[in-house]
Amino acid sequence: MTDSTKAKAVVLLSGGLDSATTLAIAKDRQFDCYALSIDYGQRHTAELDAARRIADAMNAAGHKIITVDLTAFGGSALTDASIAVPTASENTGIPITYVPARNTIMLSLALAWSETLQCRDLFTGVNAVDYSGYPDCRPEFIRAFEAMANLATKAAIEGDTLTIHAPLIDLPKKDIILTGLALGVDYNLTVSCYQADAAGRACGVCDACHIRRKGFTDAGVADQTRYRSEPGT
Repeated sequence: MTDSTKAKAVVLLSGGLDSATTLAIAKDRQFDCYALSIDYGQRHTAELDAARRIADAMNAAGHKIITVDLTAFGGSALTDASIAVPTASENTGIPITYVPARNTIMLSLALAWSETLQCRDLFTGVNAVDYSGYPDCRPEFIRAFEAMANLATKAAIEGDTLTIHAPLIDLPKKDIILTGLALGVDYNLTVSCYQADAAGRACGVCDACHIRRKGFTDAGVADQTRYRSEPGT
């Protein structure tokens, strides 16, 4: 339900822990939130199902799922079924789960929707601390995209500039979790795993599972994530 007294914001919502926390932060900052999820051909749709649940539970003003087929390019374990998803211990440097240009594409779509909604605030859950080494999760990237957006849009040229909010960018995972819990986020609704099954159960061994599990441990909070296997099994 929309609220005409509030400023609008587009929030990128993957269905994972970070994006759910970001949506909660945007709502806490009194934005009327329009959630945007991207079906880019990822290995599973469980996270998109999670995004629907989260948007509904948090009473988003709107929720769109846009399809962009990045399997046409491949180059990532998340968009090419012939490339195995590595375990956390196998990752060195920028991992094979990096999807070329993914955040650039997602932010561009969010930018397009923000213009049509006539809103000038965009939220993304990128994180440069407990992250997987992706170059498009860095503060430099967010600043550069914001600068580009304010050069490339009709609204900005007419004086209505855009702000990209990345409230999690400097937070370790434990602080993200504690922030979300304080704002009432139900992390049982979220899916972070790179290769979750159709029921949303996490593999327990990929990098995303490792980071998520460690975050709950560091936060001193019980991890209620449904894992198919434990580390070492």
